[in-house]
Amino acid sequence: MDLLRSSEFSAYVKKIIDHRQIPGIAVAVIQGNGITSTGFGKARVNPLIDFTPDTPFSVGSASKSLTAAAVALLVSDNENYPQVQYGATMASLLPDDFVMPGKDHGDVTVEDILSHRTGMAAHEYSLLGSKAGHPDDARSITRNLRNLSTVAPNRHEYIYCNMMYSVATYLVEHISGMSFSDFLDKHLFQLLKMDSTTLQPSRAQAKGLGARMAAGYLRANAHRELQEVPYSDRPESQGAGQIITTANDYAKWVKAMINREGPITEEIYQSLTKARIEQDPSEVGDLEHSLYYCLGWQAQKYCGYTIVSHDGGDYGSQCDHFFIPELKFGGVVFCNADYTNTTVSQIKYHLVDQMISGRQNGKILQANADSSSLGSEADSESGSEDGQDELELEQELRQELCPGIKTRQPQVLPLSSYAGQYWNPGYKGIKVESKQGVLFADCTDRSLSFTLTFRHVCNQTKYLAFMSENFETNDFPLKAEFVLENNNSILLGLLLDHRVGEYIWFERVNALVKD
Repeated sequence: MDLLRSSEFSAYVKKIIDHRQIPGIAVAVIQGNGITSTGFGKARVNPLIDFTPDTPFSVGSASKSLTAAAVALLVSDNENYPQVQYGATMASLLPDDFVMPGKDHGDVTVEDILSHRTGMAAHEYSLLGSKAGHPDDARSITRNLRNLSTVAPNRHEYIYCNMMYSVATYLVEHISGMSFSDFLDKHLFQLLKMDSTTLQPSRAQAKGLGARMAAGYLRANAHRELQEVPYSDRPESQGAGQIITTANDYAKWVKAMINREGPITEEIYQSLTKARIEQDPSEVGDLEHSLYYCLGWQAQKYCGYTIVSHDGGDYGSQCDHFFIPELKFGGVVFCNADYTNTTVSQIKYHLVDQMISGRQNGKILQANADSSSLGSEADSESGSEDGQDELELEQELRQELCPGIKTRQPQVLPLSSYAGQYWNPGYKGIKVESKQGVLFADCTDRSLSFTLTFRHVCNQTKYLAFMSENFETNDFPLKAEFVLENNNSILLGLLLDHRVGEYIWFERVNALVKD
């Protein structure tokens, strides 16, 4: 339990903060029945607020371990919910609501949705956020699955899909008759005394935690100035993220897993940590480097031990929570900057390596690292290399659209031939309009909000659409194609999901009348 109290660890983290210009870091360590925690730097830079182990923080996808646990509680309660089993089909549990596309995915089970093996692509840009006329929630996401495409047979491969974790929360709500927030409060948070943990920022604020919440930060421009990211409720991300918690509270959750405390029985623990599918099968069969997805957790071998973990990220934040069952040891690492995924991993493995007696075959041994060996995640965002990569990608996509093309062909047809409302059942509506002499689409009603600026490549039909995502500094190109009839667009295809590998087609449902 002296890992966090050592001057060496404190100096190590402070060096990372200074070198990488990270606002703040909170760390908690669990060993046996004890929790030790500490904080470094600032939760907010204006006004200055210290980052402590009791600072509320958005953990992003690290929320999935709680979602899986909520479902596991239903599965274990055979008296009240005998129909809910890992092998039960989702279609039988949510009749009419859960309908997968096509004829080959009717056998998707509870286990399948929690282990990312349904064959459904991510389809992140299909989710409608709070700015939409009809924002998505867990039920609407579930009902929209039928309108989206799968990319692999069920149980064939690991394909990370946030939507299925939102679907899991709708299952909990439908079966229990409680909101997912209330279910978590009653069956997990209260029992584990996680008093500073909520679902959605508004509930944290309602509990009086708002003034203490860590702000998320990202690099706003080429000068790498910190930009604060505002908190907002995102019901469409329920289950996949949106847990607000503290390092101390999430350490209680990890401790419950390690020691089978509160609602976590041996049966539930085994079901959550059982390897269900290999994430990236190795051709050489290297067990030491194989990573498996369980249910809301990942598992891998490391120096002869098992690490069970799940990282997470939100706008302006990165984190991880983990444990080693054989050692009854675990930890939580929170960083309130979006460029700190490597930092989180380094601190995690620094603690793990210290715990397993500084094995020299460790993954990342940083105990004696100086500032030159730490590198700089912030430097990687300077933009020069990214800009070169994007230029090369743009040239590559142009050749895919129009092989052999040297320069872009001029736009001949009037932009009014393309402007209009377009519709896809799964992705809903997109409005294409003429703006400052180019075709433009404002898709900021999405959960992952973005805009598209179209640049003609060839044939009056093939374009590159430059996507500008919210909170991102660089645009990136994707392929787009219009289908014309009598010199007027009738269809728009957008390559919105690389895993799908083909256009998402939108039908033009009405033209925009020029003022």
